[in-house]
Amino acid sequence: MNSKRSYTIPYSKKAVAAVIAGMMALGTGTAVFADTVSTTTSASVTASGLFSDVKSGYWAEKHIYKLASQAILLGDKGLFRPNDSVTQQEAVTMAIRFAGLEDKINSNAAVALPTNMQVNTYFKPYVALALQQNLLDKTAENAAVNSKQTWGERKATREWITEVMIRALGKEGDAASLAAKATSFADNGKISASKRGFVNAALELGLTNGVDGNRFDPQGTVTRAQLATFFSRAEAFNDVKYNNSAEGIVTGLGTNKLDLYVDGSIRTYALDNATVYYTSDSDNKISFADLKPYTKVMVIGSTNKTAYVEVTDAKTQLESTEGTFQKLSPGSVLWLETNNTFKEFTYDASTTFLDQNGAKIDPSALVVGSKLQIQQETFSAAKKPVIIQVKSGIINKTGSGTLQSVDTASKSLVIKNAAGTVESYTWDDSLIVKYQNQLLSPSELKNGAVINYTVKNNVLASIEVTQGVERTIRGSLYEVGANNATITYKRDGGQLEVKLLAEKPELVISGIAAPVLGDLIADSQNGDQVELTLNPQDQVTKIQVLNRQMEQKKGATIVSYEPKSKLLTLLDSNKKPYVVSLDEKTKLTYNSPDPTLAGIEPYLVNGRKVNITYLTNRALSLEVIYQYEGKVSALDLNGKKLTLLASDGQTMTLPYTNPVVQVYGKSNASLSDIKVGMDIAAVLNATQDAIQSIQVKSNVQFEVVSVDYSNSRLTVKKDGITSQFYVDKSILAGENGQGITVADLRAGQLLNVTFNGVTPEAVQVVKLTTGEVTSVNAASGSPSITVKNYGGSTETFALNTASKIINDAGSALNISNVAAGNRVEVRKDADGNTVVKVLNVTTQSFWKYDSYAKEIYVKRQNVNDTGYYPLSPAAYIHQGDTTLTVQSLKENDNIVLYLNNGTIVEIQKQ
Repeated sequence: MNSKRSYTIPYSKKAVAAVIAGMMALGTGTAVFADTVSTTTSASVTASGLFSDVKSGYWAEKHIYKLASQAILLGDKGLFRPNDSVTQQEAVTMAIRFAGLEDKINSNAAVALPTNMQVNTYFKPYVALALQQNLLDKTAENAAVNSKQTWGERKATREWITEVMIRALGKEGDAASLAAKATSFADNGKISASKRGFVNAALELGLTNGVDGNRFDPQGTVTRAQLATFFSRAEAFNDVKYNNSAEGIVTGLGTNKLDLYVDGSIRTYALDNATVYYTSDSDNKISFADLKPYTKVMVIGSTNKTAYVEVTDAKTQLESTEGTFQKLSPGSVLWLETNNTFKEFTYDASTTFLDQNGAKIDPSALVVGSKLQIQQETFSAAKKPVIIQVKSGIINKTGSGTLQSVDTASKSLVIKNAAGTVESYTWDDSLIVKYQNQLLSPSELKNGAVINYTVKNNVLASIEVTQGVERTIRGSLYEVGANNATITYKRDGGQLEVKLLAEKPELVISGIAAPVLGDLIADSQNGDQVELTLNPQDQVTKIQVLNRQMEQKKGATIVSYEPKSKLLTLLDSNKKPYVVSLDEKTKLTYNSPDPTLAGIEPYLVNGRKVNITYLTNRALSLEVIYQYEGKVSALDLNGKKLTLLASDGQTMTLPYTNPVVQVYGKSNASLSDIKVGMDIAAVLNATQDAIQSIQVKSNVQFEVVSVDYSNSRLTVKKDGITSQFYVDKSILAGENGQGITVADLRAGQLLNVTFNGVTPEAVQVVKLTTGEVTSVNAASGSPSITVKNYGGSTETFALNTASKIINDAGSALNISNVAAGNRVEVRKDADGNTVVKVLNVTTQSFWKYDSYAKEIYVKRQNVNDTGYYPLSPAAYIHQGDTTLTVQSLKENDNIVLYLNNGTIVEIQKQ
């Protein structure tokens, strides 16, 4: 018997009365598929406020929602108790509802059951009907069993439930034909011989999985959540039509409503915040915004209240015809020339007409000779045109929208119009751009600006910015106004202009770490060249000084300082003297969290080393030197001197007595750990005449275990050892070198960390490129490999003597071990050298996918096979160039698995 049962489930007062009567008879402990609220009928059950013990995101939430919305299962005082075991009488009740047989129950008739099949009063009609409809084998179920529980209260086993479900689907014939076949489970021998065919039938339908260790666990009990999932998935093979469920094509989506084409007519369903949305191939919720017109969905609920919507086919049910527009005729007829023939299309008020940018237009705006694309629905005999769009033609229009991008080189821009459609246009030199009665240049247009625009003959004629965003202008600084409220500047080739300063505008001046307005040089002739950023209110929010000619001296020696005149005399490295003046605006750095001019004066003594930045003879910044950085070029242990080569080529020899040595990962570091060629920071003592401590710079690669965002603390792992450090004072960079914050870090990332002694100075996220090797250049002078990543982009990686090629176990390989077609992971190690890992590959026969554990099960080829592999969330699954879903894989499919550290990163279906 292979046919599916086809019924329509009614929801009558009689059925409701049976539910209530069962609850009265059984109390709260056993009526697991009844609802205790007598004023709510089965037909009105929705997923709104479903069950208080089924939390959002619960693994079986979708299936519980679905079956509760269909009234196949109900709750008990607002609870579902998903982890409770199911009894046989409860399972039979659910199977009757699932099979659409509940209307055949006569609750008024006396019910007599076989001697050994004792059940509670409420369930008797259901069990009796199950025997009549062959959902239960009367002989097998009536057989005497040594049990302290009655037949009905006995816990339902996995193999027993499987038989009931296959019978409810009308698949007994399939089970009979598979009865002699052994299953692939390790505990096949424990499956009852009478149940083996039913288990095989369920496996072939994809309705059941094994448990850990490739076992079926036939005598294991079934939870309520598992049973709900079991029957929910089985609906794919069930032709029962539930009276509050409908499947059709979405013809309209609006505020709190959905129009559905079902059986030749349109039904409108009301939606609200309690309506839930899913797709048939995933257990994860989607949003209303994910619904698309002209796709196939199942709706559960009523026209007044919809509980559940499931996308059953995401393919758009439309077909397209393209041709040349000829004319409109009375009766809403449009004529199109295509393939040297004329076709007529009858449209109506619901047909949408669009221009070539996707903006709505009136049918009368169509121009003869324009190229049109007409999309017709395919789900009715009428094949009504639903969208008619201009593909090419002359555009003359006005509109409003938001700027998405501006390219001054190609004189083109992209606008998202008021309807949300993206449009692209070009301009010529006649374009007029205005903002608040000011004429702007196109280069001053910024993404996000709200505009009105006019198009003539396909070319932008005018743009009026109605709501601006930030824009930038350049000029020379003329004056900073009284109370620092305004700024006056002169545009290149223009007139003086005055702008209001925003509160606390950002200042950027090269060489000054935290500049203030007083650091700006305003002058009618030689004022700073600046770039000003203006907000939508035309206030200056940022001032960046351009090309200021400052002098910098590192390691200058103080000769003298005169406190009254505040003149500082110094010698540069070439013993050349020069004098600068200090003032309250000079940026000062010394051993103080709150530096002042009075506080630094005691340090300005003869012989003191400083770094200084100045303009003409005015000191902009002054830093008292406390450390030198560079490479160790010599270490004289007898004379206790260390010679350092700085990055600017300067060599300096520094004495030491008993310096503290800091090396990351070594708690008892000493001078014996200092080697020539090492990068270090030599921290000076208070008098700057000797080294106080030596901080070795080192690079280490870690895997992030966790991030304490509130305290900027990372827990990391290297070589199996876990450690922690703070990064609140570190420079953080993303995989492409862009600046990031602690909030951008996450568990699982690889980090390259530069330590200054034991302090993390810089942290960069390691870029990982995983994909297929497309070519290998093994030339000795410039070896390289080219990799196509799973996004389709291709990148070539140059290799040198410092590069490493390893296999998945970490063993060293060479470039001769890499070939086109290999899958690899490419990254940079802690020292910036390229590391190529060749991934493991194995060819297997697909068995099943465990969506809960996210594991792929394969047919074992020998006893040593694990039989399953974890699947990466970002795994690339494909056949040729066609991307697949894991749910599309079928048993016995030949698949090639590519593994990184034992986890599947790619599945190639053969």
